[in-house]
Amino acid sequence: MKRLMIILTAFCFISNIQTTQAQEVSGGIKGGLNMSNLYIDNVDDENMRIGYHAGFYGQIHIDDKFLIQPELLFSTKGAHAYYNGIFNQDVRFNLNYIDLPVLASVELGEFLVLQAGGYASYLISANTDYSNSIVSGFQELDRDNFHSVDYGLVAGVAANFEPIQIGVRYSRGLSEIAQSNVAEIQLGDSKNSVAQLYIAFGIT
Repeated sequence: MKRLMIILTAFCFISNIQTTQAQEVSGGIKGGLNMSNLYIDNVDDENMRIGYHAGFYGQIHIDDKFLIQPELLFSTKGAHAYYNGIFNQDVRFNLNYIDLPVLASVELGEFLVLQAGGYASYLISANTDYSNSIVSGFQELDRDNFHSVDYGLVAGVAANFEPIQIGVRYSRGLSEIAQSNVAEIQLGDSKNSVAQLYIAFGIT
């Protein structure tokens, strides 16, 4: 929880600094599709987890073509992995985060927007859905086995149709997810990887 408070404080601090220099502040709501993966080394096959993200964004306009965009999002991440052995096992890793991206946005022409920046995330829950030839079920995972804070880089492109924006984005984690030996057995040195398709609606 202390780490989350540090992230939130830093997020607000950056936003306040930029706001004092900005000519205009706007914001809205956004949400869309998440296609996430973990790229686990010791699995026989792995597919993406299909999920979603939703939340709020702000836009701090530095000038007519450049702005800073902080966001606060709930975001599902994880992967769908297959383990072959005596009992073939199908496991869905479900990791749920609060994401805090901060991006620089540059408008190119009338509609096109390029975005790049970084993000910090706080893990709020982790669980698995599993099945094999004998049993299937759901298991809530101990968050202490995972790093509670994730961070990484993010970039994307969007099209502006005021007050609506439609875009695609990719984020790559720089921190390993597993913290304990128990988690490393299944996840190794896996990091979050998420492609997003979203729609945003300006409110202010």
